[in-house]
Amino acid sequence: MRWIVIILVFAALFGSVHFYAYLKVKSALDMGKGASLTLALFMGLMVFSPVIVRILERMGMEIVPKLLAWLGYTWMGFLFLFFCTSVLLDLWRLIDGVGHGFFQYDHGWWTLSPKGSFFLALAVSIPVGLYAHYEAAAIRTERVTIQSPKIPAHLDRLRIVQVSDIHLGLMVRERRLKRILGKVMSANPDILVSTGDLLDGQVDDISNMIDMFGRVPARYGKFAVLGNHEYYAGVERSIAFTEKAGFKVLRDKTVVIPGMICIAGADDPARRQFGLKGEVVSEEDLLSRVPGGCFTVLLKHRPSVNQASIGLFDLQLSGHTHKGQIFPFSLIVKLFYPIDAGFIPLSNGSFLYVSRGAGTWGPMMRFLAPPEVSVIDLVHGEGERAVGERYMEK
Repeated sequence: MRWIVIILVFAALFGSVHFYAYLKVKSALDMGKGASLTLALFMGLMVFSPVIVRILERMGMEIVPKLLAWLGYTWMGFLFLFFCTSVLLDLWRLIDGVGHGFFQYDHGWWTLSPKGSFFLALAVSIPVGLYAHYEAAAIRTERVTIQSPKIPAHLDRLRIVQVSDIHLGLMVRERRLKRILGKVMSANPDILVSTGDLLDGQVDDISNMIDMFGRVPARYGKFAVLGNHEYYAGVERSIAFTEKAGFKVLRDKTVVIPGMICIAGADDPARRQFGLKGEVVSEEDLLSRVPGGCFTVLLKHRPSVNQASIGLFDLQLSGHTHKGQIFPFSLIVKLFYPIDAGFIPLSNGSFLYVSRGAGTWGPMMRFLAPPEVSVIDLVHGEGERAVGERYMEK
C-alpha cells in the first residue's frame, strides 16, 4: 500500500511538470491534432517510464528497460532544467505584466512572448543539460587531512578512501565503474569504505563489476554500509554483491583494526520501511561498543547527525544527497539535509564529511554538483583534540 501511494504521488508531481511543459509547447508551436496526440502519448510514457523500468527489471528483462531508462532519465534531466528555466521566465513575464499595468510603461526589449519564452527556455536548458552530462563524467578527488592524538604516532599516515552513491545498475556500468576505481587505486588506500547506494536496480549480470572491485588493493580492509537503494534493489542481493566485491558489510556493527582505528557502521532507516526483522541497535549503543581512546569512524549513509552521538565518534562519513545532483534541486535537498556536502567540524572533537557521490541516480547528469572520490588522511597530532582541513581538489 505504501508503494502505491508513493507511485501515485510521484506520478502526480511528475505528470504536473509534463502537463506544464505540454502547455508551453502548445502555446509556442502551431501543432495539429496528430502532433498534439503524439506529444501527449510520449509524455505519458515518460511520466511512468521509471516505474515501467523497475517492473521490466523484476521480470528479468535487461535490454528493453536499459533503453527505456536511458531515454526516460535523460528526458527527465532536460525536462527538469526546462521546467526550472521556464518557471523563472514566467515569473519575469508576470512581474513585467503587473508593472506595465500599474505604471503604464511601454513594453521594451525585455518583454517575452509565450513563443519567445519557450525558445529561450530551450536555449538555456539544452546546453546546460549537455554540460551536465560532461560534469557527471568528470570525477574529482576530494582530499581531507585530520590530525588526532588518537592516531598512533608510529603511523606515518592512515589513508581512507570513500566511495558513495555509485548506483551500479542499468545505466551506471563497467565503463563508469572503471573510471571511479581508477581514482581509488591512484589514491593507494589503506582502507576502502562505501557509504551506501553501491547498487541500484535488479540487473543480474554484475560479475564483471565484482571482479573490478576485487582488483582494488586495501591493505587493512574494505568496509561498507547499506543505503536506501540497496533495500530498493533487494537487501539480500545487495549484501551478496557487496560481500563478493570484497567489502565487510557493517549493519549496526563495529570492527577494530588493532593499533589503528575503529569503524562503526549504522544501518539505513530504509530497513524499517521494509519491515525487516532483526536486532535494531541505537547509534549511541553502537558507538558505546567501541574501545575508549580509539579513533572512531562512523559510516552512515544519510548525513543526519545524531546530537547524542557527537563526541562518541571522531569522523562520520556519509553520502546520499548527491549535493542535489542537478541545480537547483540542491535547494530542495538542503531543506532536508542542511549539510549536503563537504567537510564540517562538529562539537566535542567530532567531524562530518559528506560525499557528493561518485555516480548518478536517474539522469546521467550533474550540474554544479560534480561527482567525487574522497581521500581522508589520518595522521598523528599532538593537540588535545583532532583538527581537520579540506585542502585539495582536483
